[in-house]
Amino acid sequence: MSDKSRSTLLVADRFWDGVSDRPSGRVQVLVRGQRIVAVGEHLTGCAEADLVELGDRTLLPGFIDCHVHVVPELPPDTSVSSQTLAALPALRALLDNGFTTVRDLGCADQPITVDLRRAQRDGVVEGPRLVVAPHIISGRGGHGDKSAGLPDRFGVEVGVLADGVDEVVRAVRTESRLGADWIKYAGTGGFGSPVDDPELVSYSQQEVDALVATARDLRRPCAVHAFNDQGVLRAARAGVRSVEHASLASPETLSVLAERGIWLVPTQFVVVECLDHLDDDDFWADKPAYLREVFRRHEDRLRECAPHPSASGVRLAFGSDASVFPHRDNWREFPAMVTAGLDPLRALRAATSEAAALLDVPDRGAVRPDLLADLIAMPGNPFDDIDATGGVDFVMQGGRIKRGPAR
Repeated sequence: MSDKSRSTLLVADRFWDGVSDRPSGRVQVLVRGQRIVAVGEHLTGCAEADLVELGDRTLLPGFIDCHVHVVPELPPDTSVSSQTLAALPALRALLDNGFTTVRDLGCADQPITVDLRRAQRDGVVEGPRLVVAPHIISGRGGHGDKSAGLPDRFGVEVGVLADGVDEVVRAVRTESRLGADWIKYAGTGGFGSPVDDPELVSYSQQEVDALVATARDLRRPCAVHAFNDQGVLRAARAGVRSVEHASLASPETLSVLAERGIWLVPTQFVVVECLDHLDDDDFWADKPAYLREVFRRHEDRLRECAPHPSASGVRLAFGSDASVFPHRDNWREFPAMVTAGLDPLRALRAATSEAAALLDVPDRGAVRPDLLADLIAMPGNPFDDIDATGGVDFVMQGGRIKRGPAR
């Protein structure tokens, strides 16, 4: 039987469709080829389908992580092929966690993720479907400038660096030419760089306006790395589609995002993990010394701002920032969001239907006929215990079982 006509019947004791307020009871989902054909409690006409009994599990849409970096940051002299090979375990780990689609928001070197996107689509590598911003556009000395110490010594720069309107316009056009699905830029400093700070603002309003307008002309949505109010507000005025982090943003700033329909991807696990281990020397032993000091300096403000997203009406999409920590732990963003005040329903929607809306991929993020058969299952009920999201043990992507029974 060809893949296009092959049918699979999934049966589970609990079901959530990615949209409803609560999970329901026993469900049957009929899959043919890459698509969902039918969803119901008692389906007929399934005699020829391969039966997969999932038993005491919750069946739900494949998760979507809207902020990852699958290519690790390696020494500048690491070959492109070595960087590419290093990304393969990350892709596999994300898929095994139930993340059937991810948005990769940039690497420092060649546009490796563009090729990985094609390789995954063609079945050459196993991993989530990739939506990519090849690089982060940054001002010199900003968060995306990875060349500290190199220009003076070797006459080179590392990163997509652009200062002034003309340069940022050129950078956007170059990213588009490389095959970008999204354009990402650094609107503020960050925590993971020795030369900037999350309270710094990287681009003027004029530069941001030109950058976002150029992306819009090329039909590329924009994501902004921004931690503080000014960086977020400049991005909002220019019309970005998503704001990443905003860990130092006020409720008033988040209300502007809500009014303008701009998504927030809060990446809260990274902050929680670092703050919880500030006094743990072993945790920081393999990390740059400056990183711990930056978190210490901003600890009070980070703790104060952590509940702001859950208290706001802003649209939220799930994003883990996996690569800052091991990709196998990206699911921990769920409990981090709930600990910060989000109810499980909003957290789960953030990784399914809301994430699909942000990425403008209406063929996934929910379980209903005609959508892609990106389906996962886990023991337990994540609405009662959000930590159940870390126990995904069945993954179907495009109608093919990638993890679990009958793989």
